[in-house]
Order: sequence, then C-alpha cells, then structure tokens
Amino acid sequence: MNSRYQTIVHPLPPFYRPDSRILILGSFPSIKTRETGFFYGHPQNRFWPILANLFEDEIPQTIEQRKDFLQRHLIAAWDTIYQCDIIGSSDSSIRNVVPTDLKPILDQSSIIRIFTNGGTSDKYYKQYQEKLLGIKAIKLPSSSPANAGYSLERLIEKWKIILNFLYMY
Repeated sequence: MNSRYQTIVHPLPPFYRPDSRILILGSFPSIKTRETGFFYGHPQNRFWPILANLFEDEIPQTIEQRKDFLQRHLIAAWDTIYQCDIIGSSDSSIRNVVPTDLKPILDQSSIIRIFTNGGTSDKYYKQYQEKLLGIKAIKLPSSSPANAGYSLERLIEKWKIILNFLYMY
C-alpha cells in the first residue's frame, strides 16, 4: 500500500434529530473537517453558504451555530463512507471502503429524502446503501472547493431542489 495512505475511521457522529426531514450525505470528512470536528469544516467548502442562501439565513460560523442551523431547517448530515484508506482529503484516492450504516438515522428520524453531495458520495451510496435501504438518492453537485466548475450561484440553483422536500407533510 502507498505509504501516504491512511486508514481512517469516520471521527464524527451523524447529525440528526427525530424531526429531520432530509439527509445530506457527503463522502468522507476532509482533513480540515476532521480537525474542526463538524461537517463541512473547510473554510472554502460552499456547503454553508449554499444552505444559508437557500434559507435566506446567516451563514453559520461556529459548530453550535451550524448544529442549530441544521436543526431549525430539519436537515440531517452524515457521510456514505464509515472507514476507508485515503491520502489526505482526496476523494479520488479513496479505497477499501467500509460503508456507513444509515439505517439507525432512518429509523430514528423523519427522513423523507436523501441527497448525495457530489459524485463520490453518490457512487458509494448507490454501491452500498441504495438497495439495502430501498431509497434512491438525489445527486447534488459537490459543494467542495475542488468542484471549481461550479460557481456558488450555479450550486445554489442546483441545490434548490432540497426545498421541495422539507415542508411536505
């Protein structure tokens, strides 16, 4: 194995509440996210600006503000990969994947729709979780700074679809 690879177990618990309506799945936390201790911790990741724009809300800065934001907007967050071998934060280097068990979140919340944040998350969701859960995910373009082909405005336009599922009862 390439000595730059590290085997890492997902360091974060899932974020959800019983009233969470949608689940947004990333692939695996970046080095920066692992350091900060909460989802989408890299300052250049556009996850928080996208959601703040969609909900006409302030961009949450602290972990507590981010948790409060997700809670208020009925959003759950986790990743499709529980453990993998990875070089740094590079999704393209991921191998030896152990998928996340998403069943507990679905059993303990009100999730009606799953979204994957980017191609890697979508690939592993389809490979490991979709058949098991019987739920098709909607693929969103990645909010990662590595997805330079998408401007913030284009991302916001594509991500607007989540609003269709939040307030259906």
